[in-house]
Amino acid sequence: MSKKHVAVVMGGYSDEYVVSLKSGQLIYDSLDRDLYNVHKVVILKDEWYFLGENDKKYEINKGDFSVTLDTQEHLKFDVCFNIIHGTPGENGILQAYWDAIGQTYTGCDFYQSALTFNKKDTLAVLSKYGIPSAKSVYLRKGEHINTDEIVENLGLPLFVKPNQSGSSLGITKVKEKSELIAATEVAFKEDNEILIESFLDGMEVSVGVIDFKGETIVIGITEIIPTNEFFDYEAKYEGASEEITPARIDEETTKRVEEIAKRAYDSLGMSGFSRSEFILMDGIPYMLEMNTNPGFSPASIIPQQARHYGISITDLCGNEVEKALAKKSK
Repeated sequence: MSKKHVAVVMGGYSDEYVVSLKSGQLIYDSLDRDLYNVHKVVILKDEWYFLGENDKKYEINKGDFSVTLDTQEHLKFDVCFNIIHGTPGENGILQAYWDAIGQTYTGCDFYQSALTFNKKDTLAVLSKYGIPSAKSVYLRKGEHINTDEIVENLGLPLFVKPNQSGSSLGITKVKEKSELIAATEVAFKEDNEILIESFLDGMEVSVGVIDFKGETIVIGITEIIPTNEFFDYEAKYEGASEEITPARIDEETTKRVEEIAKRAYDSLGMSGFSRSEFILMDGIPYMLEMNTNPGFSPASIIPQQARHYGISITDLCGNEVEKALAKKSK
């Protein structure tokens, strides 16, 4: 049997492309070479390329996502391993394109990606499944902002954040009513729609959920202790937070978090890696957001949780490829 060609697709159009390249490197290094021929493909705003020997770049043909090498070999990939954080790999754009040209890929479908990238819509759908979230107000750019009403409704402090989820850019914690308008301007720089949420005073946990060998499993609950005021971009990527796996919570709370995280994953029809953020208040997990292509560099939470759970990175990544191949053969 000939080995399948797997392209690890990394990069992206947002500031998170730097993290994606590290995540891609870990997956590239971890996939079993006895089973797969593994390649690197980088997708950036101005160029899509295949990395050959000695990091030589070959342009990707966007008509069928193939590459022509020096030997004139026309290489098509059996599976694309999508590890782009942010747009276009985490918001459904790339998945919709791959669906249109018949390219098989790992992770969830374009609809799940687009939905989960939109915090407001995700929380609205999940509330129908009994999954609690913070009280919130949603605004579009140009809409009138009634600060008195918002503060009366949500209380202080509150959080202002862009609706499209990315890497925690544009989030402000507002402690005084007078700071609210400025905070909305910061969030509107990142997105045309923003979310203003009541402050949940509790422990933040990050929960890794995957479908592994036909079963939805929680691979870990990690407690996030930000050294900054909250888990922002700096805390996420520049190490300004302490992460404790497993989180220091009792068995009953652990069970509740696992049950809700799995329910969220299954109700959305998810597949592949996911990392959900919750705040635990009085033992109740309130959902903040779900990431469908979470960081996967060696320092990221999902690889840490997998190690703790006892799944090797090789098995974790191989499982994704095998699921994609099985879907293709249907």
